[in-house]
Amino acid sequence: MNRTYRLLPLAVLATAALFATPSSAAPASGKAELVTPFWTGVPTSAQFTKTHDDNLAKSKAAIARMLKVKGKRTIDNTLVPYDEALRWLDASGSQTSLMENVHPDSNMRTAAEKMTQAVSAYATELSLDRKVYDALSAIDLTGADEETRFYVKKELRDMRLSGVDKDDATRAKVKALNDELVKTGQDFDRNIREDVRTIQVKPSELTGLPQDYIDGHKPGADGMVTLDINYPDYGPLMTYGTNEDVRRRMFMEYNNRAYPKNVDVLKKMITQRNDLARTLGFATYADYTTANRMAKDAKTVREFIDKIVAASGPAQERDFTILLKRKQQDVPGATGLKSWESGFYTEAVKRSEYDFDSQAIRPYLPYSQVVKGVLDVSSKMFNISFVPVKDAPVWHPSVECFEVKEGDRLVGRIYLDMHPRPNKYNHAAQFDIRTGIAGVQIPEAALVCNLPGDKPNDPGLCTIDDVSTMFHEFGHLMHTILAGHHRWVGTGGIRTERDFVEAPSQMLEEWMKDPKVLQTFAKHYQTGEAVPTEMVMKMRRANDFAKGLIVRRQMVYADMSLSIYDKDPSQVDFDQTAKSLVERYQKYPYVEGTHFYTSFGHLYGYSAAYYTYMWSLVIAKDMFSAFNTQDLLDPTPSMKYRKTVLEPGGSKPAADMVTDFLGRPFGFDAYARWLNEAN
Repeated sequence: MNRTYRLLPLAVLATAALFATPSSAAPASGKAELVTPFWTGVPTSAQFTKTHDDNLAKSKAAIARMLKVKGKRTIDNTLVPYDEALRWLDASGSQTSLMENVHPDSNMRTAAEKMTQAVSAYATELSLDRKVYDALSAIDLTGADEETRFYVKKELRDMRLSGVDKDDATRAKVKALNDELVKTGQDFDRNIREDVRTIQVKPSELTGLPQDYIDGHKPGADGMVTLDINYPDYGPLMTYGTNEDVRRRMFMEYNNRAYPKNVDVLKKMITQRNDLARTLGFATYADYTTANRMAKDAKTVREFIDKIVAASGPAQERDFTILLKRKQQDVPGATGLKSWESGFYTEAVKRSEYDFDSQAIRPYLPYSQVVKGVLDVSSKMFNISFVPVKDAPVWHPSVECFEVKEGDRLVGRIYLDMHPRPNKYNHAAQFDIRTGIAGVQIPEAALVCNLPGDKPNDPGLCTIDDVSTMFHEFGHLMHTILAGHHRWVGTGGIRTERDFVEAPSQMLEEWMKDPKVLQTFAKHYQTGEAVPTEMVMKMRRANDFAKGLIVRRQMVYADMSLSIYDKDPSQVDFDQTAKSLVERYQKYPYVEGTHFYTSFGHLYGYSAAYYTYMWSLVIAKDMFSAFNTQDLLDPTPSMKYRKTVLEPGGSKPAADMVTDFLGRPFGFDAYARWLNEAN
């Protein structure tokens, strides 16, 4: 998942990190590039607030200089100060969002939330400023390069979509709605983050679970073991635990996070967004939020979901038949499966039909080696290196910092915040910190995950899903860093269409399925033996099992996100919508008493556009077809991909970048082959 703060009028979204002091020099100033880490100490909440108050003031000052210009509008006297204003907003918006999601101190999180509101409020004000729009419209672009032309065209389009060309009363209403939406979204995210539910079980009820899991969950004084809904506890239990009632109890808690708090919050959110869309002349918020994406409108998204549903039908039937047959070995006469049986029986089929036990590969995947492996693979693919920064100032002792270099040149800095803790973001995402600008400032970004490996004497044996998560999020990270060297903040970083941003991350997951790649780092934590090729090949076949079922579950999410935003909020019944979609798309019955939508964080961040994940996967499968599968560490296609897809950032349409890489427009065939091929 990519959580980025973007100064887009369409979505004043707060999403990613903290204490940056970007250079105020314009790109043409010739001043040295800023390389100072964004986090330079342990600021108090008051110091933190002052830093970002100052950033806001600098942003406003840049706009004031821009508007004072008399006479002919040029790139230097108009676009340069405008981009500088966005640069200060980008840094503070990104950094305050990261801190409200990861900082261990509640005072800092509260201060960050308030600053996010202030930054977003000014971003909205700026997007609605007719004088700014008129100034950008008047720039003489004669002789300008294509990237600059594209930048101005895109900014003007998004400002129009924000309502800049409406009357004063309409613009005032739009600003008020956007300001309120930021607060509503923060409430939604906070309720998910803070509701870490637990269940208590007897030690005897942990049968089937890995020994290191059991060893890490000692009974309390009352003789009971406490398990929480964070991934390191939840994932193994649902996959390996033989006690169905314990799985059911955990499933119920996991699928009721932030319930009932987020029911009213979500109602408020979809109402505010509907009001915003109608105020701006759109029939629904779904149409509004897709207007500047590859899909262009909600109708195209609906058609895409229908296409995926149709394509995945045979695969789902095949997968479910196999799962049910396996369950019938334990429960003769069984006619169906429950949702909390899915992971358990999928794992059972992998063992019986594919001779792969996912526990067997975990000893080859200690956390430290997984991290090193992802760094090493990325180094070989993209001709860069990662240098640990010892004693780097960080917001929590577990956070690691690395400088990204190409030869002797510093090209970026990354932070890895990889383990769960109280009040921390409990999913997995890349957070922007600051967008790099050539000659001005290096890019910085953070990965925020919840993986094992943070306990004393615990090697942190990862699952193959953990490794997949790490590769996925690192795909976002590489996109941010390698696209962080443009002239303009408005074309740097991951500023491509939002329904393309998951493609690079999903494609990088392919590398962790390759034996040669895995063997570079997947080595037994006790013996040092590399993971056997045969085990990896079995893993590949086994992990492709149930893809039809998984795709259909993704369509439940995609349609849920579309269906609550493509109509008047008065027509939306969350529970009925969730139930009808599960019954329409899945083979598992709907579980009464669950409310997964209250913890579906994408309903804020991606709003109506969760289809993005599958849309991007179609593109990712096609792009992957251009790589040398006999040697995925061959730098030739990787460097072409870096130059044509990652480095361009937001400097051209995503479809053009993919065409530059493939030599043709992307298509559906590679995805369809993957979906329907037998394992």
